[in-house]
Amino acid sequence: MWAGWPAERILYLFLGVVSLAVALQVTLMHWRQNFRHWSMWVPVVATPALGLVALLLALHNSELLRGLLVLLAAAGTLAGFVGTYYHWEGVGERVDGYTLNNFMVGPPVTLPLLISALGILGLIIVYVV
Repeated sequence: MWAGWPAERILYLFLGVVSLAVALQVTLMHWRQNFRHWSMWVPVVATPALGLVALLLALHNSELLRGLLVLLAAAGTLAGFVGTYYHWEGVGERVDGYTLNNFMVGPPVTLPLLISALGILGLIIVYVV
């Protein structure tokens, strides 16, 4: 089944599956926090959209889907960097500020960077591979 698939197609499939897995985790974590800030909805909506478009591209390569992927990937990259800022600030707002314990139990400061990495991967697939 995989024989003859170009690397681009396999990478779209990988991006789609990983984006959907990350979307599930982000949704659960933000739901647990009751979506206290409107920006918590951004990765909950954008990450599964990126995953679905990537999966569609693995099945059917089209210019429209690639353009949509570029938009979603760029938005996801930016959103991940902004999310890192919010998560870092969230750790600092906890009692005792930036302590190891607050980094362990507070908002995960590296998870938004994973969303940025997925966006960058999408851009690499479209423009480099």
